Amino acid sequence: MAEELPEGTVQNLLDQETLKWVFVGGKGGVGKTTCSSILSILLSRVRSSVLIISTDPAHNLSDAFQQRFTKAPTLVNGFSNLYAMEVNPTVENEELEEGIDGLFSELANAIPGIDEAMSFSEMLNDEFGEDAILGRLEGMRDVIEQVNRQFKDPDLTTFVCVCIPEFLSLYETERLVQELTKFEIDTHNIIINQVLYDEEDVESKLLKARMRMQQKYLDQFYMLYDDFHITKLPLLPQEVTGVEALTGFSGKFLTPHDPSSSRDTVEDLEMKITTLKQQLEYAETDLDRLRKGKQKA
Repeated sequence: MAEELPEGTVQNLLDQETLKWVFVGGKGGVGKTTCSSILSILLSRVRSSVLIISTDPAHNLSDAFQQRFTKAPTLVNGFSNLYAMEVNPTVENEELEEGIDGLFSELANAIPGIDEAMSFSEMLNDEFGEDAILGRLEGMRDVIEQVNRQFKDPDLTTFVCVCIPEFLSLYETERLVQELTKFEIDTHNIIINQVLYDEEDVESKLLKARMRMQQKYLDQFYMLYDDFHITKLPLLPQEVTGVEALTGFSGKFLTPHDPSSSRDTVEDLEMKITTLKQQLEYAETDLDRLRKGKQKA
């Protein structure tokens, strides 16, 4: 049974000093943004400088840190060495799309994560003239090959899979691991999010049924990935947003969750207080807006 196996953490990622790229991926809605944000915070403690890049068009990174980010690296509030940026992986310039479909098709098939590779170029230039575009195309193949070599080097690159203990997420994770293996990209960390723990005071039949279902898939995760570092994170009653909440929850990435003592931990209480403060601020903002609207009426 999975619950009988030793819990894993992400400490191995912090200890691997040679890592240059840490990719985080998984099915939609499993908590990729939260996990990648917390990983960046943890890495900032052991690295001189860390940059977290989001290629999600929804730009959830700004929501996670409660700070506006753009395609330019921006220092995260409360840190001196952690930067964040949000970029659109799609090439918006129509000139790049005319007459070069074959080239982009070849490049796109070179490695998974080509969107991220394309996004890195936005750090260098915001706009391209015609000559610059042609020059970029001429050198793009070499750039992709160089990125490809780095992505295939386990000393430099690793991929962290985020999932939840459900069938579709298990299936998607297995497919992702197979694709990464096919392209020789290292992956040895899995984060299983939103795990329900069987506490003694749980009386809900529905909740107990969900726990049994989750346990079935947790067992399968441990069976399929017995050589992976598997980190389990508890399902929380509130969202983890803002630097304080993210930092508070980061302890679960390094110390396995213990449901018997979770209520008494200072970190959990601090996170709950932070969440309540945030909810109060939102409520006060809504109330102020309603009052102003009533005055205008």
